[in-house]
Amino acid sequence: MAISLSVVVLLAVIMVVLIRSNHLKAGPAIVAVLFGFFLASSSIAPDVNRFLNSLADTISGIKL
Repeated sequence: MAISLSVVVLLAVIMVVLIRSNHLKAGPAIVAVLFGFFLASSSIAPDVNRFLNSLADTISGIKL
């Protein structure tokens, strides 16, 4: 839960920065948000969630 909340906050911050710097217009940003919203309620959502969790586990397991 903490990882997905962190990802949501990070992506929201990135989107706000892109909109404010005129690299992303409001229309495409709204489309991207709606796409994510509907993707989360689709049947592929558990697969995306498993992929992101395994990616987070892989990144956290890297020793520098």
